[in-house]
Amino acid sequence: MVWWVLIGVAALAAALVKVFDRKVPGTLSKAVLLLWAVGPLVGTLWAIALLWQEWIGWRELALFVVLYFATGMGITLGFHRLLTHSSFETTPIVRGTVLALGCMAGQGRPIDWASNHLKHHAFADKEGDPHSPLEGLFHAHLGWFFSSEPADRERYGARLQADKLVSFMDRTTVVWLVLGLVIPYLVAGWTGFLWGGLVRMAFLNHATFAVNSICHAFGSRDFETKDESRNNWIVAALTFGEGWHNNHHAFPAMAYHGMSWRQFDPTAVTIRLLVWLRLARNVKLPRPELIARRKAGPAPTPATGD
Repeated sequence: MVWWVLIGVAALAAALVKVFDRKVPGTLSKAVLLLWAVGPLVGTLWAIALLWQEWIGWRELALFVVLYFATGMGITLGFHRLLTHSSFETTPIVRGTVLALGCMAGQGRPIDWASNHLKHHAFADKEGDPHSPLEGLFHAHLGWFFSSEPADRERYGARLQADKLVSFMDRTTVVWLVLGLVIPYLVAGWTGFLWGGLVRMAFLNHATFAVNSICHAFGSRDFETKDESRNNWIVAALTFGEGWHNNHHAFPAMAYHGMSWRQFDPTAVTIRLLVWLRLARNVKLPRPELIARRKAGPAPTPATGD
């Protein structure tokens, strides 16, 4: 039975990698994407239904929490702040580890992820933005996967393709994705696969997608930017600090998205821990005078003549 699980998960993962890279026909590509989008949600509904019969066990709960945090850090710390924006530097072992965890999250290949995000910053909330809510919240949240062009790896991911470690992690995405689903199965069987695999993936991915949708429509704006980015504390709590999205758009390379003690940013705490352990260096932060200059404020009162 274990081998059938391994084969099935590996086949779907391999198909997803090809789909994200648009190497299969359009109809089949959309079918696999639909399965990827719906499968974890169906698994979540199944898990909720099972709760009526028996409460979640400690192993399953631990798998969900630990893997949610680990793969979430893989996205925010690894794919986003380290890979996409080079917000800090770290050792090859740490880089490889966080990128592997990001691949386990099931959000596609790391170079594709970074390329799409850099394109988003280049055209934020304008024509050309892969997931602007100007085309609707559903499009920004999930629909863009089905309608957008392939990631422009040559334009936005050239430096990443030249990096041997990143290229290796990108080529082996399917291995890490399968591992992220097989590990909870080996630990706790089908219920482990359900909670540590499908449910974890559904919660984390939709929390991440909410940064593209919710954080461009609902929340506060601490800085004047040329887009509709917002700070949203609920999304920030679910994504380990990514919800401080207006801050991020104001200073994209900034390693710490939370800019005060009230804006809790667990990813920033993790980076500070890596610095303390001498595993991270060259952490990028904006100068105080630049922060003051970009602060949002009330519109100036027009001057009146005497």
